[in-house]
Amino acid sequence: MNILTKIRLLNDLNERELRLGIAGTKASWHEQYRDSAWIYAGGLPFELSEGDVICVLSQYGEIVNINLIRDKKTGKSKGFAFVCYQDQRSTILAVDNLNGTKIKGRQIRVDHVINYKPPKDDDDIDELTKHIREEGVAPKPQMRQSRPVPREESSEEETKPRHKHKKRKKDHKELKFLKKKPKHKKRKYNDSP
Repeated sequence: MNILTKIRLLNDLNERELRLGIAGTKASWHEQYRDSAWIYAGGLPFELSEGDVICVLSQYGEIVNINLIRDKKTGKSKGFAFVCYQDQRSTILAVDNLNGTKIKGRQIRVDHVINYKPPKDDDDIDELTKHIREEGVAPKPQMRQSRPVPREESSEEETKPRHKHKKRKKDHKELKFLKKKPKHKKRKYNDSP
């Protein structure tokens, strides 16, 4: 099947779901892909690098891994990639919004991937590609070291909430007449000794 036909069929399926009101529910066609955070992006311009593909696709979620398929001999892009998002819900957004869009004059196809199998390591791959396949492209989460805070026995401060919550306007208006703001006198400081 032609790539343009596949793009049109996916867009028709999305439009039909919107008309029926089943988009985002368990009856959606996206539901069968709920266990995979990988997508396929095809029809990409050959000049794009991994960083360029990440820039385009990251507008719908945090990308944690990418595999831009390249020719083994020349190292040039073959025009398609597999991308893994941090959250599976980002795949739905990417498929619905990017499928059929044009990048540098080429219409791209974005679709779900059920069972993505990472490529086997070859001896011919460069260090950067090897690192991306092993570590991914997402930043490593930083672990905050928290020190235990010694607690004193019960005091009046523990019974008060630590954070003030924003009051609703209605509550504020009701309580306005109960509370009178104290007027503070401005103090003048003398700098001379």
